[in-house]
Amino acid sequence: MLNLPPQVEAFLKQPNAAVIATVRPDGFPMTVATWYDWDAGRVLVNMLAQRARLAWMRSNPKVSLTIFDDDWYRHVSLYGQVVQFEDDPDLADIDRLALRYTGKPYRNRKVKRVSAWIDPLGWHGWDPSGDLSSPGVEAS
Repeated sequence: MLNLPPQVEAFLKQPNAAVIATVRPDGFPMTVATWYDWDAGRVLVNMLAQRARLAWMRSNPKVSLTIFDDDWYRHVSLYGQVVQFEDDPDLADIDRLALRYTGKPYRNRKVKRVSAWIDPLGWHGWDPSGDLSSPGVEAS
């Protein structure tokens, strides 16, 4: 498990905006906004079963995730691998994320969704105050 400073863990536990990057079959990266949750050192994301990025993750589990504060100069980027895919038939995981971000259960109850669990392998942080910055990175 990736060892993160407590202030970075606290930042990841907040419902901040995030962008996930996957690798397309042609080798190009693709980024999309996503909801996420930080749980015991792993990242939970959830998507419609027919999303292209789900197929791409299954083919190449290497991903990265950048999480932004309201001031987007404060951010943490993680890179790692999807280590587990799970169908979400009762929509428990997407409800978990929807409640985290909107305070309400996910609205569309007739969709097939899949959860992906990501094990982060490394990180980079930036914060003008230095609080979230990676070791050895000086804020300017």
